[in-house]
Amino acid sequence: MRSLKQARPELDVESLERTRRLMDAHTRDCLVSDYEDLIPSLHLPDPNDRHVLAAAIRTRAHVIVTFNLKDFPGDYLSKYGIEAQHPDEFVFHLLDLSPGDVCAAVKRQRAALTKPRFSVAEFLDILERMQLPTTVSRLRDYSGLL
Repeated sequence: MRSLKQARPELDVESLERTRRLMDAHTRDCLVSDYEDLIPSLHLPDPNDRHVLAAAIRTRAHVIVTFNLKDFPGDYLSKYGIEAQHPDEFVFHLLDLSPGDVCAAVKRQRAALTKPRFSVAEFLDILERMQLPTTVSRLRDYSGLL
């Protein structure tokens, strides 16, 4: 939340907290606990990212999905059986594994945006601007399902 607020100072803290509560309530097993003891032993380029790796280790995650790849070096993460992936790569792999599920999720997300509503093409343009070009190029093949 601190990083998001720093990057996007125009965002309202109350709205961000509401979004976090909704995400926590709707994402099964999303909260990680009992990882703090690992933080001091971890060494990343940005010490403020150690909690992310600690939580990944504690949950036995295989992937950390982040736009911030430079602060999660592959050689260091591999010691823990973890890799960092850009969101575009991650979603593209999900699309490869389960196109129906990803398309349904994209359709739900687009439908949830009502002020204003977006056509499929407009929504894909938004995703592309959000640094998901590879995913969008593949999603265009499924436009009829979105």
